[in-house]
Amino acid sequence: MIEEALIARVRADCSLDPDYGPPLGIAVSGGPDSLALLLLAHAAMPGQIHAATVDHGLRPESAGEAQFVAEVCSKIGVPHAILPVTVEPGNTQAQARAARYEALGTYFVHKCVLAFATAHHADDQAETLLMRLNRGSGLAGLAGVRPWSIFFPEGAAAEMLLLRPLLGWRRAELAQIVADAGIVPVHDPSNTDDTYERARMRKAIADAEWLDPAAMARSARYLAEAEEVVGRAVRDVVQDCCTWEDGGCYFQWGHARLTEIGAVTHILERLGARDIRKSEVARMIDRLRAKENASLGGVLGRRMMYRVSDRLSRDVMRFEAEPARKA
Repeated sequence: MIEEALIARVRADCSLDPDYGPPLGIAVSGGPDSLALLLLAHAAMPGQIHAATVDHGLRPESAGEAQFVAEVCSKIGVPHAILPVTVEPGNTQAQARAARYEALGTYFVHKCVLAFATAHHADDQAETLLMRLNRGSGLAGLAGVRPWSIFFPEGAAAEMLLLRPLLGWRRAELAQIVADAGIVPVHDPSNTDDTYERARMRKAIADAEWLDPAAMARSARYLAEAEEVVGRAVRDVVQDCCTWEDGGCYFQWGHARLTEIGAVTHILERLGARDIRKSEVARMIDRLRAKENASLGGVLGRRMMYRVSDRLSRDVMRFEAEPARKA
């Protein structure tokens, strides 16, 4: 039996907007984290849980592990499906993640389940934060994994809510819930394989007893809140300081750096630039501030005076599609 305090805690963490449920879907791999989420959600919302396991086919054991989850679900009375997927070549973990979310979203939508949850927890969040700090990520990256997001599966014409209700839970307490239920979870060897950055970071955190993953996860949440504030400021600047004329944009610059980077990113994307990094946008802005022309993603930027009225001109950044180069 799961303690009532834990059930109440996860019930609050899984609270759903009436537009999205219940019922609630649960992604279950067979590892201790997702099994704990399954057990907690079933205890908190009995009769309202659907589970699914994605079989990526990347390891010989995967089919047996999916069947193991099916047996656990059968014992506790939770509907379950095994979803085989094909992982495209390339970055294995990234491709597997994309295939997994697509399969889960499509399956749950077809079952009229408009929200599903994954078992990301505080230790995962701490690992993500340190990995991104180590890469020099900006505010959006340091905000880590969000508690929820909207997801649009390609295989279904529907909007889904993707929940991560365990971001305030520790790995050890989740493992204890599974152990108390008498279940021996699946072991994924990639979790301890130093080939993967996350596995290396996990070991580094475990060896640094002075690090507090729960506190780091809270910091990620605060950074996510800060990103929302910056996002609102960017929208205000785009609305008030952009004039779209002559096939391009006149931008009244001179704002806080994060806000300006966000606004210029929006302008570049509207003009057709794709897959641009914030660091590249920052360098473009620095060149324009120094009165140098700059181009990025097929968009040309330059400084000029923009005539607002007969008596007033403003120093602006002008963005427009880069002219085709002569052969």
